[in-house]
Amino acid sequence: MIKETRLIMGMPVTVQVCDVATDKETLKSVFDYFTYIDETFSTYKETSEITKINKGDLKKADWSEDMKTIILLCDETRQTTDGYFDIRNNQGKFDPSGIVKGWAIFNTAKILEKAGYKNFYVEAGGDIQTHGTNNEDKPWSVGIKNPFKPNEIVKVVLLKNNEGIATSGAYERGAHIYNPKNRQQELTDIVSVTVIGPNIYEADRFATAAFAMQKNGINFIEKKSGLEGYFINKNGIATQTTGFSNYASIDR
Repeated sequence: MIKETRLIMGMPVTVQVCDVATDKETLKSVFDYFTYIDETFSTYKETSEITKINKGDLKKADWSEDMKTIILLCDETRQTTDGYFDIRNNQGKFDPSGIVKGWAIFNTAKILEKAGYKNFYVEAGGDIQTHGTNNEDKPWSVGIKNPFKPNEIVKVVLLKNNEGIATSGAYERGAHIYNPKNRQQELTDIVSVTVIGPNIYEADRFATAAFAMQKNGINFIEKKSGLEGYFINKNGIATQTTGFSNYASIDR
């Protein structure tokens, strides 16, 4: 087993592989990919491709293939969520961070899978893609944090079928998600949205949209095939979709 954490994209990125033989070069390629994603999509880096696009310094014809892919995926997600996922801010600038992290985790998991690894997880900023089982040959267990006491775990879920899990909220990063249909609205009714999906890409993008929907978000996740959700409101009361209990392990 090998486990390594590095600070990339302004957050801890962790890879754990439980297979007996682990190639460190493959592990390095995973972290190199995250670095590439940061250099391409970070809105905080003056040299990134997304910054150059937002400044008007890079024409659409010169966008990288990955940039074109992300913009298309963002547009598809916007349509699927009835406009609650929108990467354009008030100034019309692109900020694809609500989809890039999950997409990057998903792609790095594919790197490990193609290298022949069967039991691992990739985590970036609390969003996780699992594969196979842990080092005890058991399902991967993931804790959901109490948004009012982030050091406390309120729910533990077991992921058995290579699922992904993502949480959206303002309790750690501050207010970074907005309602595209009412950009002045304070998103305070729901403080934490956790979504389990068939992979981290699906879980991440829809967790972001569901948080923007606030109270209506759980109905969206409930109706979305392949997704389950766990919502915590401002009073600390949790509501979950009907199939979420299939994953729940321990109440804390």
